[in-house]
Amino acid sequence: MIINENTVVGLTYELKVTNEEEGSTPFSVEERDKEDPFYFVFGSSGLPEKFEEMLKKKSPGDPFRFTLKVEEAYGYSDDELIVSVPKSQFSEERGFKPDMLQEGNFLPLIDEDGYPMQAKIVKDLGEELLLDFNHPLVGMNLHFDGEVELVREATEEELAKGFIGNY
Repeated sequence: MIINENTVVGLTYELKVTNEEEGSTPFSVEERDKEDPFYFVFGSSGLPEKFEEMLKKKSPGDPFRFTLKVEEAYGYSDDELIVSVPKSQFSEERGFKPDMLQEGNFLPLIDEDGYPMQAKIVKDLGEELLLDFNHPLVGMNLHFDGEVELVREATEEELAKGFIGNY
């Protein structure tokens, strides 16, 4: 079976990133191996369009190596996604421990529709935290080197959700 719309895809890979400076050295930010492949529903994953385009029509066992430029990946930082939020929103009653509220940490959050998201704490402003809701890989070129491990038809439930819950 080949990767196409409405298939579940399992990948192993190493992801390295560079910034836009000429001669920037790639550094590894994620590795998914055979014990922990990355699974997604092709066509409704929310991943960059170019990422899926580069994998289309590949089969299990096929290797891949490609780079997504910033504009093909997660784009540039959006200042409107950097906001101040009262610290009181992050109480222990809501599951936040004080050591989680340190600059540089990522906070696990849920949006108004119940979907998981995260925000990076940019600065502690005393009574407020300056949070960055941009994707952690904004402003980065993404360098993928991996292999297709699995391709299968997505179930109705997976198509409705847009993600894989069994892995």
